[in-house]
Amino acid sequence: MSGHSKWSTIKHAKGIADAKRGALFTKFIKEISIAAKMGGGDPDSNPRLRTAMLKAKAASMPKDNIERAIKKGTGELGAVSYEELVYEGYAPGGVAVLVDVLTDNKNRAAADVRNIFNKNGGNLGTTGSTSRMFERKGVIEYDAEKVSEDDVMSVAVEAGAEDVVNEDGVITVTTDPASFDAVLEALQSKEWETLSAAVSMVPFNYTAVDVETAKKVQKLLDKLEENDDVQNVYSTVEYPEDFDPEA
Repeated sequence: MSGHSKWSTIKHAKGIADAKRGALFTKFIKEISIAAKMGGGDPDSNPRLRTAMLKAKAASMPKDNIERAIKKGTGELGAVSYEELVYEGYAPGGVAVLVDVLTDNKNRAAADVRNIFNKNGGNLGTTGSTSRMFERKGVIEYDAEKVSEDDVMSVAVEAGAEDVVNEDGVITVTTDPASFDAVLEALQSKEWETLSAAVSMVPFNYTAVDVETAKKVQKLLDKLEENDDVQNVYSTVEYPEDFDPEA
Protein backbone atom coordinates (compact mmCIF):
# COMPACT_ATOMS: atom_id res chain seq x y z
CA MET A 1 0.00 0.00 0.00
CA SER A 2 3.01 2.30 -0.33
CA GLY A 3 2.16 5.54 -2.07
CA HIS A 4 -1.37 5.31 -0.74
CA SER A 5 -3.39 8.41 -1.49
CA LYS A 6 -3.19 9.92 1.96
CA TRP A 7 -5.80 12.58 2.61
CA SER A 8 -8.17 10.98 0.14
CA THR A 9 -8.19 7.79 2.20
CA ILE A 10 -8.72 9.74 5.39
CA LYS A 11 -11.51 11.80 3.82
CA HIS A 12 -13.16 8.61 2.56
CA ALA A 13 -12.70 6.78 5.84
CA LYS A 14 -13.59 9.50 8.31
CA GLY A 15 -15.98 11.46 6.13
CA ILE A 16 -19.08 9.29 6.16
CA ALA A 17 -21.11 12.24 7.38
CA ASP A 18 -24.82 11.94 8.06
CA ALA A 19 -25.56 13.75 4.80
CA LYS A 20 -23.69 11.11 2.82
CA ARG A 21 -24.76 8.11 4.88
CA GLY A 22 -28.17 7.95 3.16
CA ALA A 23 -26.54 7.87 -0.27
CA LEU A 24 -24.10 5.23 0.94
CA PHE A 25 -26.95 3.07 2.24
CA THR A 26 -28.73 3.40 -1.11
CA LYS A 27 -25.65 1.98 -2.82
CA PHE A 28 -25.50 -0.90 -0.33
CA ILE A 29 -29.19 -1.66 -0.85
CA LYS A 30 -28.65 -1.97 -4.60
CA GLU A 31 -25.56 -4.14 -4.10
CA ILE A 32 -27.32 -6.46 -1.64
CA SER A 33 -30.43 -6.67 -3.83
CA ILE A 34 -28.58 -7.66 -6.99
CA ALA A 35 -26.49 -10.19 -5.05
CA ALA A 36 -29.66 -11.76 -3.63
CA LYS A 37 -31.31 -11.77 -7.04
CA MET A 38 -28.35 -13.53 -8.65
CA GLY A 39 -27.50 -16.06 -5.95
CA GLY A 40 -30.45 -16.26 -3.55
CA GLY A 41 -31.13 -14.73 -0.16
CA ASP A 42 -29.01 -17.05 2.00
CA PRO A 43 -25.59 -15.49 2.70
CA ASP A 44 -24.17 -18.87 3.74
CA SER A 45 -24.58 -20.17 0.19
CA ASN A 46 -24.16 -16.84 -1.60
CA PRO A 47 -20.63 -15.42 -1.15
CA ARG A 48 -21.42 -12.19 -2.97
CA LEU A 49 -24.40 -11.49 -0.71
CA ARG A 50 -22.33 -12.37 2.35
CA THR A 51 -19.66 -9.83 1.36
CA ALA A 52 -22.24 -7.12 0.60
CA MET A 53 -23.87 -7.66 3.99
CA LEU A 54 -20.54 -7.49 5.80
CA LYS A 55 -19.72 -4.18 4.09
CA ALA A 56 -23.13 -2.76 5.00
CA LYS A 57 -22.76 -3.82 8.63
CA ALA A 58 -19.27 -2.28 8.73
CA ALA A 59 -20.88 1.04 7.77
CA SER A 60 -23.49 0.63 10.55
CA MET A 61 -26.39 0.06 8.18
CA PRO A 62 -29.45 -1.06 10.19
CA LYS A 63 -30.36 -4.75 10.09
CA ASP A 64 -33.91 -3.96 8.89
CA ASN A 65 -32.52 -2.15 5.85
CA ILE A 66 -30.34 -5.13 5.00
CA GLU A 67 -33.23 -7.59 5.33
CA ARG A 68 -35.49 -5.43 3.13
CA ALA A 69 -32.77 -5.22 0.48
CA ILE A 70 -32.47 -9.02 0.44
CA LYS A 71 -36.24 -9.44 0.07
CA LYS A 72 -36.25 -6.89 -2.73
CA GLY A 73 -33.61 -8.94 -4.53
CA THR A 74 -35.39 -12.27 -4.07
CA GLY A 75 -38.67 -10.76 -5.30
CA GLU A 76 -40.52 -10.83 -1.96
CA LEU A 77 -40.88 -7.04 -2.04
CA GLY A 78 -41.28 -6.56 -5.79
CA ALA A 79 -38.88 -7.24 -8.64
CA VAL A 80 -35.53 -5.49 -8.94
CA SER A 81 -33.62 -5.16 -12.18
CA TYR A 82 -30.12 -3.66 -12.27
CA GLU A 83 -27.30 -3.91 -14.79
CA GLU A 84 -23.65 -3.90 -13.74
CA LEU A 85 -21.34 -1.78 -15.86
CA VAL A 86 -17.72 -0.62 -15.62
CA TYR A 87 -16.50 2.61 -17.22
CA GLU A 88 -12.83 3.47 -17.65
CA GLY A 89 -11.32 6.85 -18.28
CA TYR A 90 -8.86 9.54 -17.33
CA ALA A 91 -9.09 12.57 -15.07
CA PRO A 92 -6.94 15.70 -15.48
CA GLY A 93 -3.22 15.03 -15.13
CA GLY A 94 -3.47 11.60 -16.72
CA VAL A 95 -4.99 10.07 -13.57
CA ALA A 96 -6.61 6.71 -14.39
CA VAL A 97 -10.20 6.21 -13.20
CA LEU A 98 -12.45 3.16 -12.88
CA VAL A 99 -16.18 3.59 -12.29
CA ASP A 100 -18.47 0.76 -11.11
CA VAL A 101 -22.11 1.35 -12.06
CA LEU A 102 -25.26 -0.46 -10.94
CA THR A 103 -28.25 0.91 -12.83
CA ASP A 104 -31.81 0.26 -13.94
CA ASN A 105 -31.24 2.46 -17.01
CA LYS A 106 -28.07 1.75 -18.98
CA ASN A 107 -28.52 4.64 -21.43
CA ARG A 108 -29.01 7.18 -18.64
CA ALA A 109 -25.98 5.93 -16.73
CA ALA A 110 -23.75 5.97 -19.82
CA ALA A 111 -24.79 9.54 -20.70
CA ASP A 112 -24.34 10.75 -17.10
CA VAL A 113 -20.88 9.24 -16.67
CA ARG A 114 -19.71 10.55 -20.06
CA ASN A 115 -21.01 14.05 -19.26
CA ILE A 116 -19.29 14.10 -15.87
CA PHE A 117 -15.96 13.20 -17.46
CA ASN A 118 -16.37 15.70 -20.31
CA LYS A 119 -17.50 18.60 -18.12
CA ASN A 120 -14.69 18.14 -15.58
CA GLY A 121 -11.62 17.91 -17.78
CA GLY A 122 -11.56 14.14 -18.18
CA ASN A 123 -12.35 11.69 -20.95
CA LEU A 124 -13.77 8.20 -21.19
CA GLY A 125 -11.47 5.46 -22.44
CA THR A 126 -12.07 2.11 -24.09
CA THR A 127 -12.60 -1.14 -22.22
CA GLY A 128 -9.28 -2.25 -20.75
CA SER A 129 -7.66 1.17 -21.03
CA THR A 130 -7.28 1.66 -17.28
CA SER A 131 -8.46 -1.54 -15.59
CA ARG A 132 -5.03 -3.13 -16.12
CA MET A 133 -3.59 -0.50 -13.78
CA PHE A 134 -5.52 -1.86 -10.78
CA GLU A 135 -5.71 -5.09 -8.79
CA ARG A 136 -8.54 -6.36 -6.61
CA LYS A 137 -7.77 -6.21 -2.88
CA GLY A 138 -9.82 -6.31 0.29
CA VAL A 139 -9.35 -3.05 2.20
CA ILE A 140 -10.54 -2.50 5.79
CA GLU A 141 -9.87 0.79 7.59
CA TYR A 142 -9.87 1.91 11.23
CA ASP A 143 -9.27 5.18 13.06
CA ALA A 144 -5.87 4.83 14.75
CA GLU A 145 -7.07 7.11 17.57
CA LYS A 146 -9.76 4.62 18.53
CA VAL A 147 -8.11 1.26 17.88
CA SER A 148 -4.63 -0.04 18.65
CA GLU A 149 -2.53 -0.89 15.60
CA ASP A 150 -1.02 -3.84 17.47
CA ASP A 151 -4.46 -5.21 18.31
CA VAL A 152 -5.68 -4.87 14.72
CA MET A 153 -2.50 -6.43 13.37
CA SER A 154 -2.70 -9.38 15.75
CA VAL A 155 -6.26 -10.27 14.73
CA ALA A 156 -5.92 -9.44 11.03
CA VAL A 157 -2.71 -11.34 10.39
CA GLU A 158 -3.96 -14.42 12.22
CA ALA A 159 -7.13 -14.33 10.07
CA GLY A 160 -5.10 -14.17 6.84
CA ALA A 161 -4.50 -10.47 6.08
CA GLU A 162 -1.64 -9.60 3.74
CA ASP A 163 -0.64 -6.27 5.27
CA VAL A 164 -1.49 -3.75 8.00
CA VAL A 165 -0.32 -0.14 7.64
CA ASN A 166 -0.84 2.85 9.95
CA GLU A 167 -0.62 6.05 7.90
CA ASP A 168 -1.80 9.52 8.89
CA GLY A 169 -4.18 8.24 11.52
CA VAL A 170 -5.78 5.49 9.46
CA ILE A 171 -5.00 1.82 10.00
CA THR A 172 -5.42 0.02 6.67
CA VAL A 173 -5.75 -3.76 6.54
CA THR A 174 -5.16 -5.28 3.10
CA THR A 175 -6.29 -8.78 2.15
CA ASP A 176 -6.53 -11.07 -0.82
CA PRO A 177 -10.15 -10.84 -2.11
CA ALA A 178 -10.72 -14.50 -1.21
CA SER A 179 -9.73 -13.80 2.42
CA PHE A 180 -11.70 -10.57 2.81
CA ASP A 181 -14.78 -12.10 4.47
CA ALA A 182 -12.78 -14.15 6.97
CA VAL A 183 -10.54 -11.22 7.95
CA LEU A 184 -13.45 -8.77 8.24
CA GLU A 185 -15.50 -11.20 10.36
CA ALA A 186 -12.55 -11.77 12.67
CA LEU A 187 -12.08 -8.01 13.09
CA GLN A 188 -15.82 -7.37 13.52
CA SER A 189 -15.94 -9.94 16.31
CA LYS A 190 -13.90 -7.45 18.35
CA GLU A 191 -16.66 -4.84 17.88
CA TRP A 192 -14.23 -2.12 16.82
CA GLU A 193 -15.76 0.71 14.79
CA THR A 194 -14.91 0.18 11.14
CA LEU A 195 -14.32 3.28 9.02
CA SER A 196 -14.75 1.40 5.74
CA ALA A 197 -14.59 -2.14 4.41
CA ALA A 198 -14.72 -3.24 0.78
CA VAL A 199 -13.12 -5.34 -1.91
CA SER A 200 -11.60 -2.48 -3.91
CA MET A 201 -9.56 -1.89 -7.01
CA VAL A 202 -6.15 -0.77 -5.74
CA PRO A 203 -3.65 0.85 -8.15
CA PHE A 204 -0.35 -0.86 -8.86
CA ASN A 205 1.17 2.63 -9.14
CA TYR A 206 -0.06 6.12 -8.29
CA THR A 207 -0.07 9.30 -10.39
CA ALA A 208 1.34 12.31 -8.53
CA VAL A 209 -0.32 15.65 -9.32
CA ASP A 210 0.20 19.28 -8.30
CA VAL A 211 -2.29 21.24 -6.19
CA GLU A 212 -4.18 22.82 -9.10
CA THR A 213 -4.56 19.48 -10.87
CA ALA A 214 -5.54 17.83 -7.60
CA LYS A 215 -8.50 20.23 -7.28
CA LYS A 216 -9.70 19.31 -10.77
CA VAL A 217 -9.27 15.57 -10.15
CA GLN A 218 -11.15 15.73 -6.86
CA LYS A 219 -14.01 17.66 -8.44
CA LEU A 220 -14.39 14.97 -11.11
CA LEU A 221 -14.25 12.13 -8.59
CA ASP A 222 -16.76 13.87 -6.30
CA LYS A 223 -19.21 14.39 -9.18
CA LEU A 224 -18.96 10.71 -10.11
CA GLU A 225 -19.52 9.57 -6.52
CA GLU A 226 -22.58 11.82 -6.21
CA ASN A 227 -24.29 10.10 -9.15
CA ASP A 228 -27.04 7.71 -8.04
CA ASP A 229 -26.04 4.99 -10.53
CA VAL A 230 -22.36 4.98 -9.50
CA GLN A 231 -21.44 2.38 -6.90
CA ASN A 232 -17.67 2.82 -6.63
CA VAL A 233 -14.99 5.13 -8.00
CA TYR A 234 -11.30 4.18 -8.04
CA SER A 235 -8.37 6.26 -9.22
CA THR A 236 -4.57 6.32 -9.32
CA VAL A 237 -4.33 9.87 -7.96
CA GLU A 238 -1.66 10.72 -5.39
CA TYR A 239 -2.37 14.11 -3.87
CA PRO A 240 0.42 16.51 -2.88
CA GLU A 241 1.22 16.76 0.82
CA ASP A 242 0.01 20.38 1.02
CA PHE A 243 -3.32 19.76 -0.69
CA ASP A 244 -6.34 20.94 1.29
CA PRO A 245 -9.57 19.55 -0.17
CA GLU A 246 -11.65 22.16 1.66
CA ALA A 247 -9.67 25.13 0.33
